[in-house]
Amino acid sequence: MANNPNSSNSDRTDRWKSVWENIQIVVIALIVALLVRTFIAEPRFIPSDSMVPTLLTDDRLIVEKVSYWFHPPQTGDIVVFSAPEPLQRQGYGKDQALIKRIIGQPGNRVGVYQGKVSIDGQPIAEPYIAEPPAYNCPSQVPLVPRGQDFCSFLFSKGLKEGESFQVPDNYYFVMGDNRNNSNDSHAWGFLPRQNIIGRAWVRFFPFNRLGDIYSSK
Repeated sequence: MANNPNSSNSDRTDRWKSVWENIQIVVIALIVALLVRTFIAEPRFIPSDSMVPTLLTDDRLIVEKVSYWFHPPQTGDIVVFSAPEPLQRQGYGKDQALIKRIIGQPGNRVGVYQGKVSIDGQPIAEPYIAEPPAYNCPSQVPLVPRGQDFCSFLFSKGLKEGESFQVPDNYYFVMGDNRNNSNDSHAWGFLPRQNIIGRAWVRFFPFNRLGDIYSSK
């Protein structure tokens, strides 16, 4: 019996149709994943101990980006951000991500004196920190070896030791929970709003510490 050429052509057409449909599904899935990562949420890991005890090295997080569409970052939020210019001058990559806690919002007056952080003249309760800061800001003594840090820069501009200073519009003052082992705003200055990627939301690894990070405020 002779082979039916029409049947063979139909089989090839069906196979190519199936392959093309699978390619379309993969492309759509990649586009959706890219859109989700860009605009909604993305995974991140903690590379250092600057946020101890709240976050530990190698913790895995979900960073959500939606809430800041509707309201500005809030005091106490733990935010992931790209390196601002002072850190880029220290050798950080432009797209290198860091994570800290927002302490001062635009317009707030921040001060760090004798182990206490104050906002608008009121010391704030900080049960989440590893230990009180062992420095003042502004500070007469440079806090960063071999260079002028932000706190001594403020002092050089005429502010007294520990005197409050104002956060400019569209900037934030951020600090690590591990206050004395954190390269944060006390070292390099204010964080531009445009550098904030999103808010640390959920820790998904390790499993024994799975949970909402926002509740650790």
